[in-house]
Amino acid sequence: MNNVYGVVLKNEGKVYYFNGNDLIIEDNTNVVVSTEKGIQYGKVVHRIEEEKLNIAIEEMKNILRIATDEDYDSYVTNLGLASKALDKAKGLVKELNLKMNLLDATYTLDKKQLLFNFIADERVDFRDLAKKLASIYKTRIELRQIGARDKARTICGLGQCGRPLCCSTFLNHIDSVTMNMAKNQNIALNPSKINGVCGRLLCCLTYEDEEYTRCSKGMPTVGQTIKVDGTSAKVVSVDILNRKYKVDLDGVIKEFEVDCGKCFK
Repeated sequence: MNNVYGVVLKNEGKVYYFNGNDLIIEDNTNVVVSTEKGIQYGKVVHRIEEEKLNIAIEEMKNILRIATDEDYDSYVTNLGLASKALDKAKGLVKELNLKMNLLDATYTLDKKQLLFNFIADERVDFRDLAKKLASIYKTRIELRQIGARDKARTICGLGQCGRPLCCSTFLNHIDSVTMNMAKNQNIALNPSKINGVCGRLLCCLTYEDEEYTRCSKGMPTVGQTIKVDGTSAKVVSVDILNRKYKVDLDGVIKEFEVDCGKCFK
């Protein structure tokens, strides 16, 4: 029997699926997993049925064990070491005059790899930096350039709604966000309204899109001319979620509900 579990390797990070084999693991249990980057410390967020997966069991890495106190101690120690390595790396970036901004550093549990995430406006030749870091820390060094959304997830902050960013709190996977989603929700296409702190389209447009698509069926659009009791009227506003719209009927604004056709003055 194969038990498959979703595991996060960082708090509120992306969920990766691992084969737990015959291990029975409860949610929020810390585990040690095998990854392409080495042995890592993570947390189980849920168990998933094998038939619901879009990846074959054979292609998955394994959960090696439920984390022990020793594993936790190593994890905490590595956090401190990685923080010091980040400070050292930032000094080397300045020394080498590289146009990049290091965001974080992470050791694998077995310390066989030290990963740095950075942002930069252009491609950066960081070979000298990698060599210097490898000579200091005697381990494999990986420097990874990340995008604006990943930067926002890492740094966190407050969104337009006043709440912590979705990508840093509960969104484990960020789907593609398109301008059509904003249009579908009848939002003014103003960058200050539809862009998040990362400068990209708001993530929440994606997970609200399905409901707006459902509710907009049969609804007119703003500016559309329709017939009301045989008279032409122009649609002046649309309330998609409540399935209501207002029209200008010979200078009089009237409101209609799509489902029952009731008119409100």
